[in-house]
This record gives sequence, structure tokens and C-alpha cells, in this order.
Amino acid sequence: MKSIYTIGEILVEIMSDKIGQKFNQSGIWRGPFPSGAPAIFIDQVTKLGCKSGIISCVGNDGFGQINIERLAQDGVDISGIKVLPEETTGSAFVTYHLNGDRDFIFNIKNAACGKLSSSHVEPELLANCGHFHVMGSSLFSFHMVDAVKKAVDIVKANGGTVSFDPNIRKEMLGIPEMSEALHYMLELTDIYMPSEGEIMLLCDAKNPQKAIAHYLSLGIKEIVVKRGSKGASYYSANEEQHVESYRVEEVDPTGAGDCFGGAYIACRNLGFSVTDALTYANVCGALSVTKKGPMEGTSTMDEIRLFVNEYIHPEVEKTH
Repeated sequence: MKSIYTIGEILVEIMSDKIGQKFNQSGIWRGPFPSGAPAIFIDQVTKLGCKSGIISCVGNDGFGQINIERLAQDGVDISGIKVLPEETTGSAFVTYHLNGDRDFIFNIKNAACGKLSSSHVEPELLANCGHFHVMGSSLFSFHMVDAVKKAVDIVKANGGTVSFDPNIRKEMLGIPEMSEALHYMLELTDIYMPSEGEIMLLCDAKNPQKAIAHYLSLGIKEIVVKRGSKGASYYSANEEQHVESYRVEEVDPTGAGDCFGGAYIACRNLGFSVTDALTYANVCGALSVTKKGPMEGTSTMDEIRLFVNEYIHPEVEKTH
């Protein structure tokens, strides 16, 4: 089986203990939890039985160690993670509002993962990579953009495919190199995975339908839109599908989109139909919000199938 790889930030996440807690006031914080959008994505891919790896940098500290140990424990190839002795591992503090919104304070660009460059992308590492996933949140510096471009070029030259999740946070919109890099990625993307709020972000279309048509005209083969509590949608040149969301008790929404993306890419890589991949990814996203911590909500195939049997097909469970 060809492997799935990604690149980008590895960090720890430290979360406010109370809803409405402010950054400018003292309070209790919980963590550190292993995190980073690419790290959550690839952990989910691996837990569904796919060979996978990540290219990143961490510091020689406890925050780096907790991430490396967690990814290795779950089966991710960590040989592409470089430990930089003079740097510190990235971090993110997150606080939650009553309306469900979140605010972050990131230490990424000046942390170890911010030092990742094209020199860390070794062609041998990607020799057996059949699919490469890029997060827009990782395109935060010229060095990182160059590293992503090098990795994508290697995978494409070897006949592999690329998926792209724009994953744009408001805290990063002021970084000038992001806009150009985001549009560059669209030109190389096979599977585009925006959230509902991001559908029109990278084009001039006047409505979502025209935006979808525009992306397909660029040569993108599959568009998967994450709609949160409204489910998810799939579009190709010849097909359109929608799945509804599932009612679960939300504990922590952080990482849900990354788990969804990891599950969809893993399932497609395993030969699942679009319908099944979309369903399993939607279940995976739902399950992820039931756990505290961004990477704590990743699911195994057995956990997803149990949920499908009990929630979607309860009669199946009763007959066994």
C-alpha cells in the first residue's frame, strides 16, 4: 500500500478551563495536549489502517516529546520529524466563547516548526508516497511554502495525488505569503476540502455553486465541503452527494475538521466508495468533538463502525 504523508506544524495545545475565559486575565489552563492540524490529520489517517508519515520540526523539550511519542504510539512514521535542539516546540492557547467561537494565541512561526524548510524534505522519505495532504494553516512562511512546494512536486512527479484543506484562521490572514501560496496549491490539488465558510474564499464567485464550478474547472477532481452541524457535501464533475450530521454531545470542537479530512482521505485510499468515505468521515468528525483535546478524538475503524451500527443502522445491532 502506498503511504499518505503530510507536512506542517506540530505543537501542543493548552485550553482554557472555563467558557468565556479571557487571555488578558489570569485563570486555569488545561494541557498540554498533542496538536497541530497536520499532526491530527495524519494521526487519524494512521488509526484507520493506512501507512502514513509527517514532515515537521519540534524542539528538544517535553512538548516535542509528547507529540513524537503520541504519533509513534499510534503508528505514524516519525522519521520525517526533526528535533531542533536550539528551538522550542510550537504552542497554541485556545479559549472558548459562549456562542461556540474560539480565539487562539499561536507560537508557530517563531517555534521549531517555523524553522522547517525545503532542506527537511528528503526525496527518499516520499519515495513510496501515493498521496500528500496540505493544510493552509501550514503556509505561514516563505520557508514553509518552499518546503510544501518541494514535497508536492516530488509526489506529483511520482504519480501521486494531493489534497488541500485551506484551514485558514483569522489570526493568519495578515501573513502576505499565504494568499499566493493558497492559490498555488489550488492549481495542484486533486481533492479540495474547504469548510462551508471557506468555499468562496479563494475565488471571485458570487455564490457557492459558482465557486464549486470554478474549482472543478481548474482540474480539481473532488471537492468535499465540511459543513459542521449541517453535515458534509461532495462534488465532482459528474456527481453531488450530501450527508447529514449526527447528534452527539460536544465537549471540544478543536480538531474535528482535521479528523474528518483524515478519515475521508484514508477511506478513499483504502478503496471506499465516495458515499462510504463521506459517511465515515462525517462520523469521525462527530466522534472527535466528544473528547477533550484536539488529538484525543481520533477514531479507529471499529469505533466508527460501532457508531454507524448503533446510530445509523440500530436494527443491525439488534439482530446480532
